[in-house]
Amino acid sequence: MLELFPESARIEGGELALGEVPVSRLAAEHGTPLVVYCAETIRAQARAYRGAAPDALVVYGTKAFANVALLRLLAGEGVGADVSTLGELEFARAAGIDGERIVFHGNNKSIEELHAAAEAGALVVLDAPWEVDAAADAGVRRVLVRLTPGVEAATHRSIATAHDESKFGFAPKAAAAALVRARDRGLDVAGVHVHIGSQLLRTDESVLAVERLLAFLAEMRDRHGWTPQVVDLGGGLGIRHNRDEHPPSVAEFVGPLVRAVREGWREPVQLVLEPGRSLVGRAGVTLYRVGAVKGNGSVVYAAIDGGMSDNPRPQLYGARYEALLANRADEPPDGVYRIAGKHCESGDVLIEAAELPHPRPGDLLAVPATGAYTLALGSTYNGVPRPAVVLVEDGEARLIRRRETVEELLRFET
Repeated sequence: MLELFPESARIEGGELALGEVPVSRLAAEHGTPLVVYCAETIRAQARAYRGAAPDALVVYGTKAFANVALLRLLAGEGVGADVSTLGELEFARAAGIDGERIVFHGNNKSIEELHAAAEAGALVVLDAPWEVDAAADAGVRRVLVRLTPGVEAATHRSIATAHDESKFGFAPKAAAAALVRARDRGLDVAGVHVHIGSQLLRTDESVLAVERLLAFLAEMRDRHGWTPQVVDLGGGLGIRHNRDEHPPSVAEFVGPLVRAVREGWREPVQLVLEPGRSLVGRAGVTLYRVGAVKGNGSVVYAAIDGGMSDNPRPQLYGARYEALLANRADEPPDGVYRIAGKHCESGDVLIEAAELPHPRPGDLLAVPATGAYTLALGSTYNGVPRPAVVLVEDGEARLIRRRETVEELLRFET
């Protein structure tokens, strides 16, 4: 199972260690639930993208998990930021990322956000007809037009973004009209963007989207004399949350897309890639403390001190995770257990069937592949504060997001 964990994961003395730090020490110092990120894994993924597309601008899909320390770590590897709100823009700026490495998305940008993007010097992706004039009036300089190519991604419907009924972007005819209008308004239309979805486990649909993008570019060249400086291919590469998932590597995913552009469009263009999950997903592990263990009917439950408030993906997308009893990591499984969260919902089940040694109250449960779209989607449901986050490397653990408190939740009450 360690193949699901970060690259630094080891079992030493019967216990899981991450970044050379035993998980019992992490739990003792920082409490549980606790999200642990491995710096080594994040750096390795950033370098894999650089190796697969050496000349591309890689920007981190900040929505996967907005955190200043992680953004700084990625910036040190030459990675910028893909943001979609004013808040995410401020995270990127706090991390010291300059506007030339920020791509600003969003299907319903506010005037305030467009002004902020203009001030930052970000590359703005136009997503609706009204944004053309609004962006020009706000002082935005360089823009992309988001093309919706009518491609059905092989992923959960909620994270597919390029089908015909998507809320994102423009169908080809509307994209052409928006591009012409943007040029008439004096905007520097640098290029076109396409993104088909998230947690992609194959390349077929992504290659099809590139082919349709290239056809759109050829039509714009032939009819309007316009050619792009930038082609943004989006992101979406998936990760393994369980041993049944087998996504391509970074090189296997990115390589065909880069080749499709280079072979199908002979004029030089700057490529942009927007990975999120594949940069930080595997790097993250969530540690929980086991509480109640009981049998109901044919099911034995092991309850943890977190759940859908720190990871709602099982409820939102039917995500399937696996787990390791981290303080007894060398013991063989003796049964199948249902891992339940602490919230007052029957649906608050993190893992339907986890093969484990018999859990005991006080055990530490480690759930891998929780670095993306988990805490980022979290809430304070049931008045449960969100957990702390640490970054581990070379035997050291650094707190990069402190644990919230109930007192902080109450401060918003009037």
